[in-house]
Amino acid sequence: MTPKDRYDRTAVLLHWFLAAALLAQIAFGWILDEFARGTPARAAAVNLHKSTGLILALFIVLRIVWRRRHPPPAYPAAMPPRQVLAVRAGHLLLYVCMVGMPLSGYLASNFSRHGINFLNRVPLPPWGPDNKALYGILNGTHDVLAILFSILVAGHILLAIYHALIARDGLSTRMSF
Repeated sequence: MTPKDRYDRTAVLLHWFLAAALLAQIAFGWILDEFARGTPARAAAVNLHKSTGLILALFIVLRIVWRRRHPPPAYPAAMPPRQVLAVRAGHLLLYVCMVGMPLSGYLASNFSRHGINFLNRVPLPPWGPDNKALYGILNGTHDVLAILFSILVAGHILLAIYHALIARDGLSTRMSF
């Protein structure tokens, strides 16, 4: 595989950093219900989750900007058009989730009386009214996107394993160091 068939080093670093960080953030989000509501421990954990989400949102924007300025390598010419379309749709949905999760979480926080206490140190008061209905819609969107993202990531990983171990077509090496 030639360098033009691979993602550049920055894209690879951003991919693997965000992969690990987003998987950790998703896991962290799922365990938040283990903290008793109305306790300082839950408030600290939820604010850490919100803060991490805001930080990850910056890296997601950086990744999108990098990708727009450094297009991905072309798919192999032998790859069927339907498969290329499916891969592009899958990647688009991954990006929709990566943008939508922190955005919906941030917006939900701003329609709650709690707002965000960034890194449990810097209060960011909500800029919207305490609106339980709107908060519920936005937080529900956040949860649905997290579930969809988890499913898409599982599929992405399974397809990478398929290409590496079964098809052995070199596609999995495009995103390797």
